[in-house]
Amino acid sequence: MVGDHAITGDSALTQRSPKNGLSCKMVLQAVGKVLRKGKGKPNGKKLPTEEKKHYLDSEYTKVRVVDFELKELVVLPREIDLNEWLASNTTTFFNLINLQYSTISEFCTGDTCPAMTACSTTYYWYDEKGKKTKCTAPQYVDFVMSSVQKLVTDEDIFPTKYGKEFPNTFDSLVKKICRYLFHVLAHIYWSHYKETVAMDLHGHLNTLYTHFVVFIREFNLMDPKETSIMDDLTEALCTPLPPQPQNHVTER
Repeated sequence: MVGDHAITGDSALTQRSPKNGLSCKMVLQAVGKVLRKGKGKPNGKKLPTEEKKHYLDSEYTKVRVVDFELKELVVLPREIDLNEWLASNTTTFFNLINLQYSTISEFCTGDTCPAMTACSTTYYWYDEKGKKTKCTAPQYVDFVMSSVQKLVTDEDIFPTKYGKEFPNTFDSLVKKICRYLFHVLAHIYWSHYKETVAMDLHGHLNTLYTHFVVFIREFNLMDPKETSIMDDLTEALCTPLPPQPQNHVTER
């Protein structure tokens, strides 16, 4: 498992939401902090009974760690270059999805997950020469995290120094990274949601997934056909939550 890594420099941007004063970076850092605290075994909690698409239960889909519009956090600020914005967000999502997977990694083994699956889909790894390999889920995730970290730390691809240009292939590389990261999120939901719930981290997973989906939709980074296996979850999580009732004191 690749360690948590963050890029610093011009790509590490912060955009404040005009309505609530929070920033994309602040929210993601807060999620990361709680995930680090929650990493480990389920502390003796009884695991929920496994059932198909357990993650669609309304009891769980309504749990989030933020209650404001995530759309505001992904919109490109006027003064920021598009590639800089994509680089900053993509790197941060990589770090957090890597961290989210680490919370359940001890349950994702060659025995429990002999293939990288999500719903009825099996993902195969393609090496740099295009060779197709069927591997266990932990092997696939390790390939993903290793290859993505190699990309985001390459100054020729994700430049952090002022004046250095992004490559012409940058857009396609970001799309490739997002596709890999989506596979990891889909596998966590499909194969390890019960452990996530047992550690009380499903709210963070839901928020991370929703934020990621809003981001890739905003910039057309994935073909809808590639994300269709999780459309039911996307619909459940991207539907705004109903307003919570508030207690009002009436003055007499």
